[in-house]
Amino acid sequence: MSESLNNKVLNGKVVLITGGAKRVGAAICRELHACGAQLMIHYKSSTNEARA
Repeated sequence: MSESLNNKVLNGKVVLITGGAKRVGAAICRELHACGAQLMIHYKSSTNEARA
């Protein structure tokens, strides 16, 4: 992770992740959230995973 992202430069930003409930998308969601972003996760059929 770059130094700028570690400094929470995404605070107050909203990120839309399509396919963010499983695998790579879920990992991306976790990293962006750790950097301060608020997330909107779009999923087709992974309701339980999206809630996690």
